[in-house]
Amino acid sequence: MINAYCANGSMKTLAPAEAQRELSDDIVWIDLVEPTIEEDRYMEGLLGIQVPTRDDLKDIEPSSRLYIEKDSVFMTASLVWRADGSDPQLTDVAFILTGNRLVTVRYADPKSFQLFIAALGRIPEGSRDGTTLLARLLETIADRTAEIIEHTVDHIDALSTDIFRERGRRRPPLYLESKLAKIAEYHRLVAKVRDSLGSLSRLLTFLMNVPLIHKEKSDGSLCATIAHDVETLSEHAGFVAGNIAFLLDASLGLISVEQNAIIKIFSIASVVFLPPTLVASISGMNFHFMPELDWHFGYPLAIIGMVTSAIVPFFVFRWKGWL
Repeated sequence: MINAYCANGSMKTLAPAEAQRELSDDIVWIDLVEPTIEEDRYMEGLLGIQVPTRDDLKDIEPSSRLYIEKDSVFMTASLVWRADGSDPQLTDVAFILTGNRLVTVRYADPKSFQLFIAALGRIPEGSRDGTTLLARLLETIADRTAEIIEHTVDHIDALSTDIFRERGRRRPPLYLESKLAKIAEYHRLVAKVRDSLGSLSRLLTFLMNVPLIHKEKSDGSLCATIAHDVETLSEHAGFVAGNIAFLLDASLGLISVEQNAIIKIFSIASVVFLPPTLVASISGMNFHFMPELDWHFGYPLAIIGMVTSAIVPFFVFRWKGWL
């Protein structure tokens, strides 16, 4: 699908079947969403550039992701997608500055694009050109990334409170083990965010060295501010990743403590019942010469001996602080 946005804020859809063979001058942004091969060739004929394919976007070589060709600037960044779900992903998006237009090629629908399209009308009409839209779009992407990190921090804080709340009450190990899946989910999300911020940082560093972005002073200043924000977000994401690692280690430690506590209970129970078992074993022997067999109170005394031999070790363990 090819969406074309004009300087007045209107949007129209272009299709290869149309008879249009050139773009109107008021089109400032062309957004290719999951384009077909036919749509790629159609836009290449209209723009006079080679549109990156899905395979081209996956290339990890910097020379293939950031380059200038025929006065057109080609840049590719990895953006976080499905961050609100349980399976966050990275999707590669191409940003192309050609002439006075911005061209984006994407095979997913990150929320940052939805937010930018919704706020497109708030950009002054006289400032709606390719470089300004690119700078504002990168700003929206950085803001969305900051929002993802903020929400992740809130979830991690709630999870940490839930794990460490009321530690005086025993928690079954299975309860703590169920939290490990959530910790792994947040770790995966933060890892995706850090990868995305790394690609954005490289893109902005490259963009700041392109003379076209400095044609308007405000665009260059905005890109410099975004680059600083991305650097700050990268540091914050590293801090969040450290907190997640601590939470993971603490959860594993608590699981080990709870398991040891269960083993300790069984160990103490076996030790407590060893003396009564000894008394019962002796009393249950049927040798002919056993004076206890003739005792009138032999059975009650055996019961008392077993109970006493069980109670005494219990209180000794309590006094020693082993229970």
